[in-house]
Amino acid sequence: MSILDTNVVDIVALDPSKGIARLIISDHLEWTNPVDEHLLLLQEKINRYLRFLEGGELEQHYPDAERCKCEIEIAMKFEPSSEALHFIGKAREIVQGAGFDLVYQVG
Repeated sequence: MSILDTNVVDIVALDPSKGIARLIISDHLEWTNPVDEHLLLLQEKINRYLRFLEGGELEQHYPDAERCKCEIEIAMKFEPSSEALHFIGKAREIVQGAGFDLVYQVG
């Protein structure tokens, strides 16, 4: 599963001892032109993850996540472009407004 599968949650990582549920988006795409297509895929994927969280699906499938702080992590293979960083900043505001967090890492 990856960013190309926009209707699927790629990875769920639970750490009940730390109280964290991390939903990971696996992004293996380069940030080359056309960047808009990549951003659209990322937007669709983030929206899917928000529906998964807000609809209670996380707790249905992973009961141990019930009291966990939830965050969406974008695991990128390539360094994001300036456009991508701007988008992630705006998306973070929306995700935080819904009561969750949005982070990214490259590696």
